[in-house]
Amino acid sequence: MSLTPLTAEQLYKKCDPNLFDFTDTSTVKKFDGCFGQNRALQAMTFGVGMRRPGYNFFVMGNPHTGRSSFTMDMLNSVASQEVTPSDWIYINNFEDGRSAIAISLPAGRAAKLKADHQILLEAISTELPGAFESPDFQRKKSQIEKQFNALYDTALDDVEQSARGLSVAMYRDAGNLGFAPVSDGKVLDEAEFLLLDEKIRQSINQNIADLEDLLSESLTALPVWRREAAEQMKHLEKTTTIKAVQPLLAKLQKAYKKHPKLTAYYLKMLVHLADHTEDFLNDEKSGELLTDTVRRALLQEWYSINLFVDNSNTKGTPVIYDPHPIYENLFGRVEVANDLSVLATSYLRIRSGTLHKANGGYLVIDAEKLLEMPQVYAALKRALKAQEVRIEAPSDVAGSAISQTPLPVDLQVKVALVGARSTYYLLQDFDADFEKTFRVVVDFDEVVPRTADSIRSYARLIKTLAAQEGLAAFTRDAVVRLIEHSSRSADDTSMLSSHIGDIVDLLCEADYKRNQAGDSLVSSKHINLALHAQQARTGRLSERIIDNIVNEVILIDTQGEKVGKCNGLTILQVGDTSFGTPARITATVYPGKQGILDIEREAELGQSIHSKGILILSGYLGFKYAKGFAIQISANIAMEQSYGTVDGDSASLAEVCALISSLTKIPISQSFAVTGSINQYGEVQAIGGVNEKIEGFFEVCKKREFVGGPQGVIVPVANIRNMMLKQEVIKAVERGHFFIYAVDSVDQCLSLLMGIAAGVLSTDDCYDQHSINAIAVDCFKQLSMIKADRTTY
Repeated sequence: MSLTPLTAEQLYKKCDPNLFDFTDTSTVKKFDGCFGQNRALQAMTFGVGMRRPGYNFFVMGNPHTGRSSFTMDMLNSVASQEVTPSDWIYINNFEDGRSAIAISLPAGRAAKLKADHQILLEAISTELPGAFESPDFQRKKSQIEKQFNALYDTALDDVEQSARGLSVAMYRDAGNLGFAPVSDGKVLDEAEFLLLDEKIRQSINQNIADLEDLLSESLTALPVWRREAAEQMKHLEKTTTIKAVQPLLAKLQKAYKKHPKLTAYYLKMLVHLADHTEDFLNDEKSGELLTDTVRRALLQEWYSINLFVDNSNTKGTPVIYDPHPIYENLFGRVEVANDLSVLATSYLRIRSGTLHKANGGYLVIDAEKLLEMPQVYAALKRALKAQEVRIEAPSDVAGSAISQTPLPVDLQVKVALVGARSTYYLLQDFDADFEKTFRVVVDFDEVVPRTADSIRSYARLIKTLAAQEGLAAFTRDAVVRLIEHSSRSADDTSMLSSHIGDIVDLLCEADYKRNQAGDSLVSSKHINLALHAQQARTGRLSERIIDNIVNEVILIDTQGEKVGKCNGLTILQVGDTSFGTPARITATVYPGKQGILDIEREAELGQSIHSKGILILSGYLGFKYAKGFAIQISANIAMEQSYGTVDGDSASLAEVCALISSLTKIPISQSFAVTGSINQYGEVQAIGGVNEKIEGFFEVCKKREFVGGPQGVIVPVANIRNMMLKQEVIKAVERGHFFIYAVDSVDQCLSLLMGIAAGVLSTDDCYDQHSINAIAVDCFKQLSMIKADRTTY
């Protein structure tokens, strides 16, 4: 059966402009939602509605498909209809200063509470010192002091009276008590005392000693009096503080009576302030009165409210994206102050993380960024499982005497990890907790079926993206061109690409070209200029390789015939750029029993899939030609002048053709390049990158001005649906300079390359005489006989 080349219509599926009823996108309605992601939308809707632990999301798909923006937009649309979650505050724990207490309040109430609380502290800073300056307090204080002084003075009066009866004077000097001898009503100094008779001196000394004993005995109860006076004074200060502050607190206790933790806090606050009144009033070291500024600072340090999470401006539930999910950003932190070379923390230095801010709503994280720090990922899973989030003190102060370990906050959040499919499967394989924690898989489609409805939706999407980026309107022919390019990007004429990021890049560059040209609308001309510019920026390496082929640095023939040599087609991937280029595939066959040797594999350049293709080739030869005898050959196959790794099985069709040519000595037309994989039954299977591969060989032929032509490419029939070739290739086909054939079997390919029939197997297991396959069978038999003869010797 003779094959005919593919027509220009088969090589490019045009978009019908009549599908659109507009001249440019300025009149098109904007597109709402996410283009072509119905499966993802259903999964996300399910996950949002499932209010059970573990139903967090993993949004998987390739970058630039809009997966992150889709996730944020979807969650924001849902969150706007939900109830705003609680605010959170941290307050001082008077019983354990290292463990601050977390309290939740209705949304917006925490900021109001903080404002009310600040007014309270200002009132305390004014009212409390005034209470201690009041006449009532001063009178009671004076009374306590008088009571103490009365006991003290009475004890001293008794001793002093006894001293006068013994001619001894008692004196008080700067708080010290002492005794001195008296004669004739005059206190004697030391010189005068020494002039007295010795017996008198001894008598006076004995009297003084007795008086000192009496004084000590009289003042034995002095510590008790002082303690009682101090206790009375402390009680007075407490009652004064309570009397002054309690009415101020009562207002807030009444306003927040529905929050038991707050009312309990205010009771404890009153007790704490009453217990620390002295610290509030006087300096501990000097005993002097503190200034108003210092007192206000103390009140702030002891009683200020840490507004931890404030949802007063949040509409619905929060949707938070964490671009840098390190531990402190996710779980919050306790800031550290260096106070006199001591690392210290405070409940006022507790800062919220994105988990706290997203509490009650949704948190979106890039999976790959999160997994860069496995300990953070593990901590996230623990928090989701325990439904609480803890803040750990920094490691450098965790063991210090002044650290903070705040009590945990209840956690009700849905986390959406956004990542690649490979990341999802990696976690699925190696993390036993993963599927229990992220039960909702949101699989992001990379392509969308190309239907009339989806094409119209695509036009609306272009309008939306252009509006978001501030671009000019696009003409109908520009939209048609974008639709066609989208199918090429999808590598399928029946599909459209959903890579939103790539679409936006192309729209912006096309608008730039429009602006350069001074046009008001973006047309297909600007789209083509933008595509050409994109290719030019990344085309240095491909141009260099083609120049090397044309200059015969890399040996590729595009005319004539060669035995054992076939032009294959490859895809080179460099970074995010890929392009097609031809490669010479050669085969040698000789007597032996080693089988087919893959030189790429032996050189450790061939990867596993390429090696699999060689093994399948061996299976095909046995199936096709071992008719009543065992095939015993030695053969080598190589991809010439390839110096990097080789993978994929798309060269197996070219490899088998080169091997059959080497075996039969039937030359192969070098005007053709071949791509396609085969199975063990000789069926040709689809390959990837067919457009780039065809265009790579076309560029070589064009550079050589199609000398010795026409030239062409042989591809699998299954790849016809992938054809969206450049217009210059289409024009060359229309002019008869370039041909593209589609085959579904090795035999068809051999016939095209060698110019003779491949041959059909008859009922007696023989191929048509003089056919390629008949010659191949004879050659295999001859090689096997040579092997048998050598074995006999």
